[in-house]
Amino acid sequence: MKRLATLTALLLCLVSTAQAETLPGYDRFDLTAAHRARPVAGFIWYPAAGPTYRTRIGDGPLFDPTAAFMAPAVLQGRHPLVLLSHGSGGNADQLGWLAAGLVAKGAIVLAVNHPGSTSGDSSARRSLDLAARAADLTAALDKILADPDFAPYVDTTQISAIGFSLGGATVLGLAGVVFDGKTQAARCANGPDAADCGFFLRGGAQFAKAPGFSISTHDPRIRHAVAVDPGFGGAVTAASAAAVTVPIHLINLGEADRLPAVDVGPSGNGLAARLPGASYTVIAPANHFTFLATCKPGAEDMLKEEGEDPICTDPAQTNRAEVHRRLIDDIATGLGL
Repeated sequence: MKRLATLTALLLCLVSTAQAETLPGYDRFDLTAAHRARPVAGFIWYPAAGPTYRTRIGDGPLFDPTAAFMAPAVLQGRHPLVLLSHGSGGNADQLGWLAAGLVAKGAIVLAVNHPGSTSGDSSARRSLDLAARAADLTAALDKILADPDFAPYVDTTQISAIGFSLGGATVLGLAGVVFDGKTQAARCANGPDAADCGFFLRGGAQFAKAPGFSISTHDPRIRHAVAVDPGFGGAVTAASAAAVTVPIHLINLGEADRLPAVDVGPSGNGLAARLPGASYTVIAPANHFTFLATCKPGAEDMLKEEGEDPICTDPAQTNRAEVHRRLIDDIATGLGL
């Protein structure tokens, strides 16, 4: 019996070690870019060559953290690289679940906190500067491709981008889509609840005059793009949509619970049909906020008490962790991983 107990303990230890070694590597960096007055916070997730010490990314009062190894060596080989853009008022750490999931598929994931539209620093006017958001990502990509610690491990023929909400609009721009500010302003005048307008109108933002809203931000290095509940789909110019050559995959969250402003299907702005060759998936039950990290016990009540957005409230029968698993698989397929 003692030998059996010892063997069982050894097996459990080996299993635990094997599970630990599947954690992604994670590191942070400051990005100095010409278009920003201050450094941009950058984050990189990647396949780890071995364990270092464990850390918990995104651990706060609301969201569950994502486990990772802090700054291990990179696993040998060339890996696809994915740019990740968060939504308005969000941050990269909230999407650690997605970054870790894509690393498990073999990718390196490169993210930033976009100044002016990140947690605690979310301005309606600055959030309309899609050109600056796109430049954050292209500058981060330039930095990593010139970094001797990471560049040798990047497969430069497999660079792609995934974005959520405002981040979805950002990566569509990287894929070649251009947005028209006058069209978006007209949509807001006709139906502010259905056209990505409320937050921006309350902040006095002007789509037609926003300097970075209607500019081409195409980066030819991007080979695939995935946009989840992307903003401003109704303002995509016909010419830019017709000229897109990279595969684009669009995802909407929810059926009856889908936000009208980000509906790219036939019941919404129809963007999925206007982009040549685009693929389209609906994942339900879910809503827009289901894309964020899983929430801690009591988080939903805390948000209600403080009168905040219901970012921890999902539709009935929704399992947020299961939705995340489905999203990881769907996104990985859309990115060509």
